[in-house]
Amino acid sequence: MFRKLPGDEAQHLVSTTPDTAVVFRPAVVRTPAFVTLVIFAWRLLAGLVKLVWRHPVASVVVAAPCALACWYGWRAGLISIAAVVTLPALWFTLHRPSFLHLAGWRLLAFWRFIWIYRRHWQPVMIISGLGRHLRGRDYLPRLLSVRCTSWADVVTVKMLSGQAVKDWTDRLDQLAHGFGARSCRVSIARAGRLHLVFPRRDPLATPMPAVPIPNQVSVGPVRVGTREDGSPWLLAVRGTHVLVAGATGAGKGSVIWSAIRGFLPAVRAGLVEIWALDPKRMELSFGRSLFGKRYAATPADCADLLEAAVAVMQERADRFAGHQRSHTPTPEDPFVLVVVDEVAFLTAYQSDKGLKLRISAALATLTTQGRAVGVGVLAALQDPRKEVMNIRNLFPDKIALRLDESEQVDMVLGDGARDRGALADHISPIPEQGAGVAYVRLEASPDPIRVRAAYVSDADIRAMAEAVAA
Repeated sequence: MFRKLPGDEAQHLVSTTPDTAVVFRPAVVRTPAFVTLVIFAWRLLAGLVKLVWRHPVASVVVAAPCALACWYGWRAGLISIAAVVTLPALWFTLHRPSFLHLAGWRLLAFWRFIWIYRRHWQPVMIISGLGRHLRGRDYLPRLLSVRCTSWADVVTVKMLSGQAVKDWTDRLDQLAHGFGARSCRVSIARAGRLHLVFPRRDPLATPMPAVPIPNQVSVGPVRVGTREDGSPWLLAVRGTHVLVAGATGAGKGSVIWSAIRGFLPAVRAGLVEIWALDPKRMELSFGRSLFGKRYAATPADCADLLEAAVAVMQERADRFAGHQRSHTPTPEDPFVLVVVDEVAFLTAYQSDKGLKLRISAALATLTTQGRAVGVGVLAALQDPRKEVMNIRNLFPDKIALRLDESEQVDMVLGDGARDRGALADHISPIPEQGAGVAYVRLEASPDPIRVRAAYVSDADIRAMAEAVAA
């Protein structure tokens, strides 16, 4: 009886028999077969157009042999397949970079788009909670494109209306394991769209030797290592202050010595002066001759050297006031780089309260007023807690090497850095694999960058000292 009732009229019925269940059946509108075929054909055509537009090289490689086989017979198809296989192989052998740039990475992106991401997209989105299954229908974020680089897949997605970036950063582990990657990072492409980076391999797994000493004199960004994408890691020290944080054996010395190595030509030319504070007496003492009289190891000497740097800064500020707003290094007014190793020993673990106050006040003065007059601070520490280093926010650029706890990542790089993929607490403690690997968050960019500093050996440091002495 209830099958003949249209729409919701069945809900007004009252059953007088307690054991009889009322079955509500909504009205069914039958779609003509012609309309269904038209919709199916339109979706098929639109899908083919999108496929060709997004993956032109792969589409031509697949379509050309099929078309020749249909027009000229199966032999022509086999010959075209042989040509398709042989010519790219010769191209790859003769000039690998151009093949990868023009065809190789696009073919790989097409394959991974179909076999990895499209195939697993629905279950990963639903199980991770980024998609919704409501009333028999799946509401999923839209997979737009996949771009392959030499080390990672960059997946562009369109979020559902109402989603936030935090919804994705909270599920990095689910995304990484769902698509078979070691990790996942999230960055904003534009409003409503995200870039998901899934590494296929680790290009920073092998230690790199010391960067060659530059031939040209420069006080600009110096190369201290390599970024994850293979490009040089250039560290800007002039015009900013840099804080390097990492556990014991994480590679803080690699960052410090690589920066000093990049400034050697400018040091010889008199455009840069390096002032070294080495309370541990085990790191900077190897190149003590590089610093001359501007080297301090005891807490009292460190306080005196910092106050001398403050005096230089204030003297320049008095001369520059009303005449210039930025500093240009000259032999008369060189750029002064104050390098402080284990700064926490001076600011937190120092037993002499008078020296602690002097050192903290001098560092605070340098980091707040030194940029404009050509005085920069490069400081390294192990414990980034606020009670240990209460002026860490005065360092615009921060470098996080291997850290012991996940909470320390945001302490160094700022809130939300770990959610965006800065997994500094996951860096390997094995020196050959993790020493010098770090995440960098610059003042002008909220997205962390994975890098590795070059290893500067004891022999390299001695050669640097001999070169400057000569």
